[in-house]
Amino acid sequence: MLSFRFFTGAVCAVLALTTFLPSVAWAQDGLDTGDTAWILISTGLVLFMMIPGLAMFYAGLVRTRNVLSVFMHCFGITAVVTVIWTVVGYSLAFSSGNPFIGDLSKSMLSGVTGQHLSGTIPELVFFVFQMTFAIITPGLIVGAFAERMKFSAVLWFSGLWCIAVYLPITHMVWGPEGYFGAMGVKDFAGGIVVHVTAGSAALVAAIMVGKRRGYPERPMPPHNMTMNLIGTAMLWVGWFGFNGGSALAANGQAAMAVVVTQISPSVAALVWIFIEWIRNGKPSALGFATGAIAGLAAITPAAGWVGPLGAVVIGIVSSLVAYWAATWLKSTAGYDDALDVVGVHGFGGIVGTILVSFFASSALGGTEEGLDMMGQLGAQLTAIIGTAVYTLIISAIILKLVDVVVGLRVDEDIEVNGLDLGEHGEVGYDM
Repeated sequence: MLSFRFFTGAVCAVLALTTFLPSVAWAQDGLDTGDTAWILISTGLVLFMMIPGLAMFYAGLVRTRNVLSVFMHCFGITAVVTVIWTVVGYSLAFSSGNPFIGDLSKSMLSGVTGQHLSGTIPELVFFVFQMTFAIITPGLIVGAFAERMKFSAVLWFSGLWCIAVYLPITHMVWGPEGYFGAMGVKDFAGGIVVHVTAGSAALVAAIMVGKRRGYPERPMPPHNMTMNLIGTAMLWVGWFGFNGGSALAANGQAAMAVVVTQISPSVAALVWIFIEWIRNGKPSALGFATGAIAGLAAITPAAGWVGPLGAVVIGIVSSLVAYWAATWLKSTAGYDDALDVVGVHGFGGIVGTILVSFFASSALGGTEEGLDMMGQLGAQLTAIIGTAVYTLIISAIILKLVDVVVGLRVDEDIEVNGLDLGEHGEVGYDM
């Protein structure tokens, strides 16, 4: 009996020791498997936002003859940016260089292996997580020139824009010793890096490519709101990885980021359909989807620092501002931002980037003790204005260059008959 107890005790001790030792080894290495697992999942969620999420969201809003072209834009951008990010993009964004751009020390992942860490996760995981952000940002711009821009022009513009706009802004906000980061600018998951840049570029693209033929005199309603709502759902769920993953750890900050990422779009969607109820007598599915995306865009820069109160206010304000921008401003200014990238993403990102200055304060339910609200607001506005102006200028130059080389806009007969057949020789959607 004693020998049996001794034997079972020894077995249990060995099992406990073998279970504990790997944990000690990992701890010594600084790698946290829980953090790593969460960022790997978040990476999949953010890519899911682009393909198929954004592709379906946009494809549902265009006319039947242009559905495939929107999918091709999103998939083509995914491939092009993946290559750029691997060859030079990651290095220019996240290596040490100067306050405005990194160097080429990590080109083609030079010196980066599975054993190298970024915080508590492998640097390779950080590399691919940030790649998904680089992919979806030019993808957002697609909505501004949908139904009229050449596929070749989309690829050239997106690649050059990623290099000349996205990479410098990313380095300045998130990179080592980045200019805006050193100022103390708060951009948790890309209000400036993603939404302000995309919204600014979308405005330039909508103007330079020109209006769709027949706009605004001819009605151009979405061809399939069911597809759009499915895309909305994919974006909404994927945004948990977008914001929650930006904590770069499976911790309380990630948890709060996910919580406020659910609250803000819910509030924004309700505000949008409430406005429609008053003005039109009926709430629309399109209004709900648009309001939700505006709330998601707005909470992005604030997600890691604000609490539920901040999420509610950001949701309300972003919906009001985006509604104004997508209706009155667009109509008054006369530009054809086909799928409201400027109003929803551009202005949504600006709202969240400004309001984090206040609602990050612990006095208003945020996480920051003793936050200098006015000083923070000054830093946020500087980054918004600087980013917008830089993006507007460089985007215009790139568009002009692409227009000279390959032409921006499809021929009239292709636009009339549809980009699916004219650009790709295929029919994307069968009536």
